[in-house]
Amino acid sequence: MKKIIYILLTGLLISSFWSSDGLAEDNTKLAQTGFQFLSVVSDAKAAAMAEAMTSLELGSSALFFNPAAMANMTQLVDITASTNQWISDITHNTFSLAVSPSKGRYGVLGFSVQSVDYGEFLGTRVNRADPKGYDDTGKFELSAMALGMGYARQLTDRFSVGAQVRWVRQDLGESIVPRIVEREVVTDTSSTTVIDTTGVSKNNELTPFVFDFGTQFKTGFKSLVFGMSVRNFSQEVKYVEEGFQAPLVFSLGISMNLLDLMQDSPTNQSLYLSIDASHHRDHPEQIKFGLDYRLLNVLSLRGGYITNNDERGLSFGIGVSQFGIAFDYAYTPFGVFDKVQRMTARISL
Repeated sequence: MKKIIYILLTGLLISSFWSSDGLAEDNTKLAQTGFQFLSVVSDAKAAAMAEAMTSLELGSSALFFNPAAMANMTQLVDITASTNQWISDITHNTFSLAVSPSKGRYGVLGFSVQSVDYGEFLGTRVNRADPKGYDDTGKFELSAMALGMGYARQLTDRFSVGAQVRWVRQDLGESIVPRIVEREVVTDTSSTTVIDTTGVSKNNELTPFVFDFGTQFKTGFKSLVFGMSVRNFSQEVKYVEEGFQAPLVFSLGISMNLLDLMQDSPTNQSLYLSIDASHHRDHPEQIKFGLDYRLLNVLSLRGGYITNNDERGLSFGIGVSQFGIAFDYAYTPFGVFDKVQRMTARISL
């Protein structure tokens, strides 16, 4: 029965992809969301495979892609730390921790942290009376972070579910909002209408909650796995006037070790192909392709390609692991922004 429900749910989501108004040529989805740092991937393995991770296992890092993938953890503890040298000298860092007591019998509990270092900015304020046209307001800093707690469990030996709730904080500093008020000034001899343009200081800080959930289904045909995830679901929030939501994305994924299709597959080797189809609230749909060739359970060579992206397409990476410790590196050419490099360290005990 659960298998039938999953198949029906998958078919429904696939239909929504191809019938959505986002596929219409005359409807380009732009600037409809905020908190864009939630869409930036810092995990090096995922970045090297073009973020096609919905149907793959990734330990505690699964909290950033599909929480259900944590359910297959066999280790007691999995810890991951990543750093991402993003465009414009912005640094993204992530940390995740997952605990699987009794080898997942009671499910897997995970925690995630995502933070951004934007650097320093020079502030200005419009002043038409000054020859420069503005006043210097000094240096200021922006900040953004997300703290999450997730849970995943295997309902059967093939079907897993997972969810995560995150507290998100984004602080864009203070701004002066113009206030135009007409008031009448009365004297003994006359009355005059004066326009008051005094500005109001506005603290641009928001702290909404964001929800993620997903499923994974092992088909039983060799290593073929399906996955589905919904990430960054939130209520509408606003800073001053325009309301917006977090960058909601629906993803369907499929993956398999292609060497399983060989009659005599080589030992101690694997070649995983992963494909994701993603429907985004604020930009066109994307298809993501990822490859991971693993040799002797030590060395991994990775590559990926993502469609419908102006500045990036191909990505590359390498990973080494031994004795429960792994290091991953990813390199992504980024068009006019040059390149993006990511590094990840993992410990599984």
